[in-house]
Amino acid sequence: MSTGTAPQETPRETPREAADLLGEDAAELCSRLIRFDTTNFGGGDSRGERAAAEWVAETLAEAGLAPVVLESAPGRASTVVRIPGTDPAAPALLVHGHLDVVPAQAADWSFDPFAGEVRDGAVWGRGALDMKDMDAMMLAVARGFARDGYRPPRDVVLAFVADEEDTGAYGAGFLVEEHPELFEGVATAIGESGGFTVHLPDGGRLYPVAAGERGSAWMTLTARGTAGHGSRANPDNAVARLVRAVHRLSSLDWPVHPTPVVTALLEGLGERLGLAADPADPAFLGALGEAASLVEATLSNTLNPTMLQAGYKHNVVPGEATAGVDGRILPGAEDAFFAAVDAVLREEGVDRSFASFTAPVSADHRSPEFAAMARALRAADPEALVLPYCMSGGTDAKAFARLGIACYGFAPGSTPPGFPVWDYVHGVDEHVPLASLSFGAAVLDRYLRTDPRDPA
Repeated sequence: MSTGTAPQETPRETPREAADLLGEDAAELCSRLIRFDTTNFGGGDSRGERAAAEWVAETLAEAGLAPVVLESAPGRASTVVRIPGTDPAAPALLVHGHLDVVPAQAADWSFDPFAGEVRDGAVWGRGALDMKDMDAMMLAVARGFARDGYRPPRDVVLAFVADEEDTGAYGAGFLVEEHPELFEGVATAIGESGGFTVHLPDGGRLYPVAAGERGSAWMTLTARGTAGHGSRANPDNAVARLVRAVHRLSSLDWPVHPTPVVTALLEGLGERLGLAADPADPAFLGALGEAASLVEATLSNTLNPTMLQAGYKHNVVPGEATAGVDGRILPGAEDAFFAAVDAVLREEGVDRSFASFTAPVSADHRSPEFAAMARALRAADPEALVLPYCMSGGTDAKAFARLGIACYGFAPGSTPPGFPVWDYVHGVDEHVPLASLSFGAAVLDRYLRTDPRDPA
C-alpha cells in the first residue's frame, strides 16, 4: 500500500496551528463515529460494525491510503491500513482501536446515546471514551499526515476492529488467526487503555501507560451427584457440593504478587509523594488518592463467582450443578492461580472447563518505545509524571501479543480534576471533553512522528 507522498524529516513538535486542526478534526470524527450504533450484545450478537468499518475505510481512502475491510461473519467487520514509513526496514508500529460499544439503555440517558452531539465543550454519546475518541484521533492523525504530505519514520498499521467488547473473536482474534500478514514487521502495538490523566493528591498529574494486563480465566465448574426426591436426605447432592466449592474459591486469600510493572508504579508514586512504597500497607494505598485504583486490583490474582445454574423443580435434587467464575491472573502468577483453584476443586470433587482463557501479557516498561510515549506526553504537559501500570482487565492486546508484538495501553487524553471517567465508561451519559481529544490527538501525532531509535 502506498500514499504516493515524498519522505520528510521527522519534525520535533506538532505546530500549534496543526494541533488545533487535529483537535477539531478529532472532535468531528468522534461525533460521526458515535452516530454509528455499533452495540455489541455479546454471544455473536452485534450491530453496525460493518457500516462503521466501511465509513472508516472511505475516510482513509480519501486521505490517499489503501485500507482493507475484512468481514469475519456477516456484519462483523474490521478495517486495516498500513501507512508506509520512510524506512521500510524499521520495526513497524500497530495502533489499534475497537469500533464496537457496550449497550446503552436510552431511557436511562439524558440524551440520545447515538446522536454524537457536540456541545458544552464535549462530544456526547456511547463510545465517546471507550473508544471512539481514540478511533477518531487515529483517523485525524492519518488525515493530518496526508495534508502535510508526510511519511512517518516507520510503517504504521492502523486497525479499527470489531468485537472487543465481547471476546474479540470476530475482530482482533480473527485478524491474528486469518490475516497475520497484515501485521508483518510489526514489533510494537498501542491501544487502550493508558496515557490518560490521573490527578494526584499533591496536585500533580500522572499519565499511566499500560505495560501489562492480567489474564482472564472464565471457567465453568461442574458438580455431579445423585439425583433424587427433595424430601429425602441426599449426601451426594450436586448443588451442595458446588456451593461448598464456590464458597471456598470466593474466600481464597490470594497473596500479594507485585510484578515488575506494578513495582515500578508503586516506587514511582512513592518517590513522587514522599511515601514508602508498601503494597501491603492500607495507609500507603489510601494516600495515593485516585492512583490507588491503578494498584488495588493488580496486586494479586482474583476470582469471582458470576453464574449459578442447577435443577428444574423445587422437590427434585438435580444430578448436576454448574457455576461460572471469572478468574484474573497476574503476569508470572499463572501456575500459582491454577494450583490454588485446582486444590479446592479436587477436594470438593468438582470439575472445571474453560469458557474462555487468555493468558496475561506484559511488555518492557524500560524500552525505547515506552520512553517515546513518555516524551510525547511531556511535550504536551511538561509536568507529566509517566509511569507504567498493569491493567486489571483485558483488551485486544492479548490477541496481538500472540504474534510476538509488544503491546502497550496508550490512548492519550486529558481530563480535569473531578471528571469521573470510569463512571462514564460503560455507564450513563458518556462524553469526552473536546480538550481531551485535542490533547490526545497532539500526543498521538507526536508519538507517531517519532523514531524510538532516536533518544532525542
